Amino acid sequence: MEEALVIAQVRSGNTDAFTGIVEHYQSPIQRYLYRLTGDYELAKDLTQDTFIHAYKSILKTDSELSLKAWLYRIATNNAYQYYRRKRLISFIPFSRLKREIEIPTRDNTADTAETAAIQEILVKIPEELRICLVLHLVEGFKYREIAATIGISEDAVRMRVARGKEAFQKSYQGGEVR
Repeated sequence: MEEALVIAQVRSGNTDAFTGIVEHYQSPIQRYLYRLTGDYELAKDLTQDTFIHAYKSILKTDSELSLKAWLYRIATNNAYQYYRRKRLISFIPFSRLKREIEIPTRDNTADTAETAAIQEILVKIPEELRICLVLHLVEGFKYREIAATIGISEDAVRMRVARGKEAFQKSYQGGEVR
């Protein structure tokens, strides 16, 4: 998908061109939000909100927009906004990081003991570290992409990923996360 061309088409009034954006990014955004929330229905709702916000805002964006980073930033902000109200963030386990995670159906949502233990550990890791870990290790973002997505420097991203890994490993091995 040629992002610049699609964005130009949407800006010129071709609203059907936005369908290509949704088709291309809907599944990855939904998986990302599922990983952040651990709730399939919530991830679907937040994904829909992400694309509604993107559609309403695309005309106001810079022409040199990195569509992928922009959409993930909207999705992340939607998750932050939801959890600001709830004051609770739950993530799926890191045991599956290196392989594709399926979005659950009603038939495959049962938690295992390992999943529950890893979720419990992740909740102890500070939110800003978890976001960077998920974007880097699960979504495959490069440090510069994460920096653009959440609005921090590349050095800050490197630090958060390293500290997040360290905190996870320490807690997983029986230590306590600070």
